[in-house]
Amino acid sequence: MRKAARPSPPEPIATARAARPARARVAAAPSATAAKPSSPPPQGPGVREFLAFCRIEAGLAKATIEAYARDLRDLWHFLGERGIADPGVVTMTHVTEHIQHLSREREMEPTSIARHLAALRVYFRWMHAERKIAKDPARLIDRPTKWKRVPGTLSIGQMRKLVEAPNPETCGTLWLRDRCMLELMYAGGLRASEVGALKINDFNETLGSLVVLGKGSKQRVVPVGLPAIQWTQRYLRDLRPELARFPDGRDQHRLLLSFSGRPLERVAVWQLVKKYAAMAGLQDVHPHTLRHSFATHLVVGGANLRVVQEFLGHANIATTQIYTHVDRERLREVIWQFHPREAVSRAEATRRAKPKAG
Repeated sequence: MRKAARPSPPEPIATARAARPARARVAAAPSATAAKPSSPPPQGPGVREFLAFCRIEAGLAKATIEAYARDLRDLWHFLGERGIADPGVVTMTHVTEHIQHLSREREMEPTSIARHLAALRVYFRWMHAERKIAKDPARLIDRPTKWKRVPGTLSIGQMRKLVEAPNPETCGTLWLRDRCMLELMYAGGLRASEVGALKINDFNETLGSLVVLGKGSKQRVVPVGLPAIQWTQRYLRDLRPELARFPDGRDQHRLLLSFSGRPLERVAVWQLVKKYAAMAGLQDVHPHTLRHSFATHLVVGGANLRVVQEFLGHANIATTQIYTHVDRERLREVIWQFHPREAVSRAEATRRAKPKAG
């Protein structure tokens, strides 16, 4: 009887075993969704190693590496749909078709396409240097011509309205932090990521300067004016100790903190600038507008272009030269004042214009 009784349980056991994976799958589905990263991991041959090279050896900024990862993910998705998985068989035609796909079907802006192509050129150049491919398919592809757009700037009066927009009556307890943020961005020409990355020790109130960590992890020292110094001192004295009330080190010694005591992120800086621009009655204002206004007002005031280049952290002065558009009249006056032939010509013209005596 025992031998006959033993085979009876297999059916429920087998049913239970078969049901377990189904229950596990149902239970695991929400957790898998919750654990899903905000952006999928980079895909494509050599992409992971290439991004590590960009981060460790090239020292590129985090935002640049993330952009490269997205661009290469788009490339290999495009190639994968055409059955191409080996980078050794990718040709210039494939790369050109991908760029045309971005322009015609996805309707990307020319600036985005130019950055996309730059990522592909660097990637395939690295693959060729590492002998992972025999030929560089993107070597002969020319960069698209980009129109240099005049950056949008604010007048001195508009800039004053923007930095004075935060106030305790309408903005709550964080108005002091926001006033400090806007003052520092305008006083030092800081990017949104740079002002959020500032640490307490980066602010030297004695020298009136900031140590700014820019693109490519390059540091620069930027002097700031008295208003920015005073508002930063007031924020550090009256508000930041309250925001940094948590002892778990979540503040990471950052200068600007959120209400939860964590560092102020780049997206939050964008949102705050847009918010106060709307309160000041200004349109089409973003964090880079403060940076453009900073550089423009310096050039108008007579600052040397090389000095402005150092303040902005531009590697190439050609990037800074876009700000020379703002004061064509002053450039003309400089020519008239210092060019020998222009000075003689103006003196002669003045002499002739004087009425003859008698």
